[in-house]
Amino acid sequence: MTRHLPVKEWWTAREIAEAALPDLPNSQQGVEAEAKRDGWRGHPTRARKREGRGGGWEYHWRLFPSSAQRKLIVEANAPEEPKSRPDRDEAWAWFDARPEHVKTKAKACLRIVQEVEALTPAVGKYLAVSMVARQHKISDRAIWSWFERVEGVRRDDRLPYLADRRGATTVKPTKAAVAAEFCDILKGLYMRLEGPDFRPAWRDAVRICRSLGREFLEYRTALRWYQANVRRTDDIFARKGIAGLRSMFPPQIRDRSTMTAMEMVTADCHKVDVFVWWPGIRTPVRVQLIAFQDVYSGKILAWSIDLNPNKIATMQTFMKVLRDYGIPGHCLFDNGMEFANKDMTGGAKHRFRFKVSEEDPIGILGMLGVGMTFATPGHGQAKPIERSFGDLAEDLAKDIRFAGAYVGNRPEAKPENYMSRAIDLGYFLEVVEERIAEHNAREGRNSHTARGRSFDEAFAESYQRTPIRKATEEQTRLCLMAMYVRKLQKTNGQITLYKNHYWSDWMSEIAGQTVTARFNPEDLHEGAYLYGMDGAYLGFAECRQKTGFRDIASAKALARENSRRLKEARKRLAELLPVKGKDIAAQLDALPKPEASLPEAVVVQLDRLSQLESQKMRGGLIRPALPTPDTSRDDELTVLQVDFAAARQEPKRQDPEVARFWRLLDIETRLKAGEDIPAPDAEFWGRLHTHPTYLAQREIYDRYGAQAIG
Repeated sequence: MTRHLPVKEWWTAREIAEAALPDLPNSQQGVEAEAKRDGWRGHPTRARKREGRGGGWEYHWRLFPSSAQRKLIVEANAPEEPKSRPDRDEAWAWFDARPEHVKTKAKACLRIVQEVEALTPAVGKYLAVSMVARQHKISDRAIWSWFERVEGVRRDDRLPYLADRRGATTVKPTKAAVAAEFCDILKGLYMRLEGPDFRPAWRDAVRICRSLGREFLEYRTALRWYQANVRRTDDIFARKGIAGLRSMFPPQIRDRSTMTAMEMVTADCHKVDVFVWWPGIRTPVRVQLIAFQDVYSGKILAWSIDLNPNKIATMQTFMKVLRDYGIPGHCLFDNGMEFANKDMTGGAKHRFRFKVSEEDPIGILGMLGVGMTFATPGHGQAKPIERSFGDLAEDLAKDIRFAGAYVGNRPEAKPENYMSRAIDLGYFLEVVEERIAEHNAREGRNSHTARGRSFDEAFAESYQRTPIRKATEEQTRLCLMAMYVRKLQKTNGQITLYKNHYWSDWMSEIAGQTVTARFNPEDLHEGAYLYGMDGAYLGFAECRQKTGFRDIASAKALARENSRRLKEARKRLAELLPVKGKDIAAQLDALPKPEASLPEAVVVQLDRLSQLESQKMRGGLIRPALPTPDTSRDDELTVLQVDFAAARQEPKRQDPEVARFWRLLDIETRLKAGEDIPAPDAEFWGRLHTHPTYLAQREIYDRYGAQAIG
């Protein structure tokens, strides 16, 4: 049946603005101003205070302009079109993506609908709606509109249909869509490895768009658009590169519970934040702690102190591990040269230090059958010992017995008593030994292997039930030896190391061969042990002249996954930056350069001294003297002139190579002067001017002159 009057009689200012009626403002503030100007609230029957939460005023549609009234009547009499309703899967997917406040409001609407349905059998639906609306202080029409939304919908699917769907329709074109070219230029200026600030990039983008007559966004609008449309991973990859992107990848989780004691050890160096008196050095120094740790338990097995990380200290520390605990199954090393040295790891296929060569001698680890892995450079998470160094940095460096010698863990973290004291080396070693022992014996460790025990207890339990390979005296001795590859003297087989000559009679039989010499770098006079390039022991040479985590499959899988993420990030970055940086740079160069305007000084104030001199000069008291040229040294100035033609004639021409040189030089001089060259000379020049002899003679001539040619 056709309605002659609008369905909705009473309207709030917000509803009027949203209805976009003709001759009425489209904002709530504008409607309120219109109502105040026309005196709507003064009408006794067509204006009333709104009941329910929020309050405010409601206005009858008869107060609207005639054009607005006609539109409402036309809409009321128009045939109703069926509203398209999304299916249940689409509705629930949309509802799940809504913010929490929308979901909470929908749940409240559902409870009210259920209350009305519960009262309906007793009092009827109309009275039930009125009672529930009065109880919750809402309008009856709101409840009826909720029933319209869920009409024909299953009871268990009502919730998404009761949610407020404002904003779920097609989004109007935004300013960012209109200024798409500006956004592309802005991304190209901001998403760079140089990491510029957003505001300078926005200013340059505005300059370019203004010169081209394009639309652009205001600063805050552009910033909101960038934060809403550019993913954080893409932003970090574009501005911080691969290192920044990889920092967003979760680290690999390694399980040590499946390992055993001495199955793998890890080693690294740590610079202790304490000043120490080192023998032979007049100023206090910071020393290096070289430590080996059992990966399974976390126990520090052996340690050494030295001025700098070096292979001798590393091999001595590893010797302590062999002597006290046995041969480990695998070693996880830092990528420093002290661990990647060829004495230790020679023959390893993958190192981050030194050039890998087929002629490398087999290192100690290779001889003992110990596997080795090198941690990724610059990736501290790959080395479990870094966690222990973090504990020691706090417990050891800040020990009260080192008060005054602590230097701070950062340059800006120096204590007030900085460098007021230094510790004797002997006493320092005693405290280090005590602290490391306490570190190993401390109970309450929460690792997967310790489970509340100490590192010592976790290691001892596994060590007792694990077969351990013990090192022989000869194997332990190899750790004290430095190792160099040398070629024996081709006649008698003698070898020279650090100006010391080593030889035994059996070496004459292998004269000229390449061998590996192992020796004690702390006492070169002890002699050298010679090994073949395949690691076989050859014999002893006397000093004849004395002068003072193991899960490789998971690591590879993680590397592949990181590589895939890197490729996707590169692809997204290419799509995000359609405007190339060089194109933007060309556009900036094409812009007119702003001219700096300098203010012109109208009044100039002279200083007191300048005023006094000016007065004296005007009064004739001081006459400025003109500078006179100094000719006292004119006789000392001479001009050295060299007669190059005579110089070319002075050398003897008897030597054919010398004569050829002077002829080529003469032809070259004439060529540079632009003279015509006869055909024989041109053929002579073209044939010999690139000859190595001429090039060498020309270099000597340029450096030392004609007298050097002879």
